[in-house]
Amino acid sequence: MFSPPPAPDHPWRRKFRDAFRGLKEGVRGQSSFFVHFFVAVLVVIAGVVLGVDLYEWCILALCIAGVLTVEMFNGALESMAKAITGESDPHLGDSLDIGSAAVLIASIGASIVGSIIFANRLAILLGWW
Repeated sequence: MFSPPPAPDHPWRRKFRDAFRGLKEGVRGQSSFFVHFFVAVLVVIAGVVLGVDLYEWCILALCIAGVLTVEMFNGALESMAKAITGESDPHLGDSLDIGSAAVLIASIGASIVGSIIFANRLAILLGWW
């Protein structure tokens, strides 16, 4: 006798639910994520005030998304390290330091890009070029 296959468990819906749960956990568990998010809000405000154009908005959005993404990965690394052991381990310590360095590099790169865009916009508004 033929029985139909079981109905799918809405895999896409579940993936999105899990992703949003991860976003909530990442935001809630990381104070540094809040700092980066706050700076991102300041960047958006500065972009509106200085009248950045479409391409500049795209670049700023990529920088913001990049920094927040790296921050999430760093938070995931920290969470995994805590799950593995509560004791000090030099290899885990190195991994956590590398994750923090990735956030630092992304933040510095985004700051440089933002500074270039905003300095150019300010120079245009002040009539320097």
